[in-house]
Amino acid sequence: MGNRKRKSAELSKESKRKFSFAKLNNCPTSPRKMRLVADQVRGESIEKALSILKFSPKEASKRLEKLLLSAVSNWQSKNENSDVENANLFIREVKVDSGSMLKRLRPAPQGRAHRIRKRSNHVTLILGSNNNED
Repeated sequence: MGNRKRKSAELSKESKRKFSFAKLNNCPTSPRKMRLVADQVRGESIEKALSILKFSPKEASKRLEKLLLSAVSNWQSKNENSDVENANLFIREVKVDSGSMLKRLRPAPQGRAHRIRKRSNHVTLILGSNNNED
């Protein structure tokens, strides 16, 4: 029985090596704007995604580019003996969830007040590897 557990632990360790992730919490951009950029790079290879993010005029693309580089760095630390170029890394999953909201009041005409909601988001980026040599 113990041998079966050990084998399953080794298999799960191998499968974890193929994935790496990075999280960005409380990013002060609205989730709707971040999703526009995240949808452009979902499922793309690392090189193509970095070029899309580098030349995108949106503010959210700079933050997502930094997050992607962090996920690649996390993958490298897990797989020290592997090469990034030969691993065929791609963006497996990008999730953009809404974060906390700062609520402010702005004066409006005739003594009224309008509520301003300053939104933030949480981004989770998961990399996958297409390499079958492991």
